[in-house]
Amino acid sequence: MAAQPRPLSGLKVIDYSHFLAGPFMSRALSALGAEVIKVERPTEGDAGRAHPYLINGQSGYFLQQNMGKKGLCINLRDPRGLELLHKLVETADIFVENYRPGALDRLGLGYAQLSALNPKLIYCSVSAYGHTGPDSERPGFGLIAEAKSGAMAQLGMPGEPPPLLRMPLADMYTGIHGVAAICAALVGRATSGKGQHIDMALYDCMVSMHDFAIQRYTLSGGREVPVQTGHDQPESTVYGVFEARDGYLVIAAQVDEAWKRLARLIGGEELAADRRFLDPDSRNANRLEALAYVRAWARAQPSRQACITALDAAGVPCAPVQTIGEVIEDPQIKARGMIVEQDHPVLGRIRLPNLPFRFSDCDTSPTGIAPTLGQHNTEVAASLGYPATAIEAMQRDGVLYAEAGAHQAAAE
Repeated sequence: MAAQPRPLSGLKVIDYSHFLAGPFMSRALSALGAEVIKVERPTEGDAGRAHPYLINGQSGYFLQQNMGKKGLCINLRDPRGLELLHKLVETADIFVENYRPGALDRLGLGYAQLSALNPKLIYCSVSAYGHTGPDSERPGFGLIAEAKSGAMAQLGMPGEPPPLLRMPLADMYTGIHGVAAICAALVGRATSGKGQHIDMALYDCMVSMHDFAIQRYTLSGGREVPVQTGHDQPESTVYGVFEARDGYLVIAAQVDEAWKRLARLIGGEELAADRRFLDPDSRNANRLEALAYVRAWARAQPSRQACITALDAAGVPCAPVQTIGEVIEDPQIKARGMIVEQDHPVLGRIRLPNLPFRFSDCDTSPTGIAPTLGQHNTEVAASLGYPATAIEAMQRDGVLYAEAGAHQAAAE
């Protein structure tokens, strides 16, 4: 039986975004089958092209978030450039942007302007605070949302400055929420025949991620305020990070049966029957004593792997705290295809993180590498009916801009 087409095949996305949340969102839409046209400005393009990690003038950051897209580089301050993009909007299903609210209105690319051209257009905006509220016009990045959301205040050791998260949770979480919202809007459009504006905020998404802190605070009348707790969770004993002789591991034995199995492993039936640790409330009340048993056991083992082997045999959920090098070589990651290999014209064979989409009857592997700046200018303009003479004139006048080698890349 032939594989089904990807779920979003036949849809066209205009990606007028930069850095991370928007590009990640449109990368995901591309993996799901949409044709994504990344629109950039001459002559630097997306600021992500200059973001580390850089090698031979190529940004791994940009390559990761823009694979599978076509590249259109256009001067929108020239009326011919704006006209071309408006023609492209008329043929599109989705428009993704992540500029400060109001910025694209001044360029002629706001929702009201584009929906007038194409009432079926689904227009997804990403910003720090959203398009409403007292902070809507303030600039911001993921770090700002992570700090304001209350998430950062819970991290680190008591009394010390909270650490950076070191992964862009706000951007990535907002990006994938945007994918979900766009897919829902597509279903709604099938019934109504109309598109709509989706207003995604990094700050909103981070606040929505709280699974415990907010309801704990509100339901306690403000008496219970989550604070920094270091390497474990006081409300979920035993659930945290432990040190072995040659590294760190995590153990999740906060539920009764897992605790009993752990207790038998590290202290025999006597510890498993200890009334101080028989249920969650008692374990939390005697948290330091419970943790002391586990820490002593972990340090007494010959290695981290010895800890993992023993815990696995006992049926206690656990995992090593892996380095990135260990993640890349993890057999589970290899089996799931979570690292993709691509051939790059400058860098040769490269490896980048995959997306986690898995469908039973269609392939969601990346369709190609990230585009060079302006790589598909001619293809996109021609698809809109522009004759070769008009395209050549726009190239000559800098309305369409392409970096050296872009035409050759497009031909390949």
